[in-house]
Amino acid sequence: MAMCARRCGAAPVMGALMAVLTALASAEEPERVVSIGGSVTEIVYRLDRSDQLVAVDSTSTYPAPAAELPDVGYMRQLSAEPILSLDPDHVIVAADAGPPVVFEKLRSADVPVTRVADEPSPAGVIDKVSTVATTLGAEEEGEALAERLKTRFDALERAMQTVGDRPSAVVLIAAGAGNLMAAGRATSAAGILELAKARPAIDAYQGYRPLSAEALIAAEPDWIVLTQSAFSSLGGGEGVRDHPALGATKAAEAGRIVALDGLFLLGFGPRTPDAVTRLAEQLHSDLPDGAD
Repeated sequence: MAMCARRCGAAPVMGALMAVLTALASAEEPERVVSIGGSVTEIVYRLDRSDQLVAVDSTSTYPAPAAELPDVGYMRQLSAEPILSLDPDHVIVAADAGPPVVFEKLRSADVPVTRVADEPSPAGVIDKVSTVATTLGAEEEGEALAERLKTRFDALERAMQTVGDRPSAVVLIAAGAGNLMAAGRATSAAGILELAKARPAIDAYQGYRPLSAEALIAAEPDWIVLTQSAFSSLGGGEGVRDHPALGATKAAEAGRIVALDGLFLLGFGPRTPDAVTRLAEQLHSDLPDGAD
């Protein structure tokens, strides 16, 4: 009877313990998340965890339902008050979001903040997925998404091994009559060109800087790649050809101009394999089958 009592009593205790552990695990999964950074928000949706979102930032333009959520502002010019007013239990931010004092205020208010590293490479995309998935308590979904992305990236690399000459390209993220903002080294633009088997025409500096007409013409890019917003601000293809600096390049004269959505092209998120494919198809006329 004593043995039975010990055994029979153990079951309720173990059941209660498992219930407590389950409750603790559920409590650790955030229910009111603010996502800051377009690629971070894309990952949340791709993990099917959008029900945990209460707000995003202005760069979170994809997928379309993200635009229906409250907007806490531009990711590099944030304020703590609009975020805190939403009573979040976690904030997930892209690495270059700021200013830093905002996140110090959030932590002081006992709001956990997870920064997501932003390395412009296939490994960097997969790391982003892992970080976001772990933060949301979606490890299983994260592993599945990471595996799908790895498969896509590996297929792209194999398909493009036969690409010979790498054309040069200048990537413009903003453009106007008297202003061209171009990507240099150590940028997501340089990363996407590398994956698409192209090389940066501008490599004299790191980051994004204004580009003079003289420097652009001297670079002699084979291709001009623009974000859609930059392309539109110039008035489309005709505006590019009429631009005093862009129009003087052989790329513009030959119509070698590519315009893609900025987040799609430079976000390094779940759609990056598609972006690489789209760009490579434009840059390489002899791209073999299988790149998609």
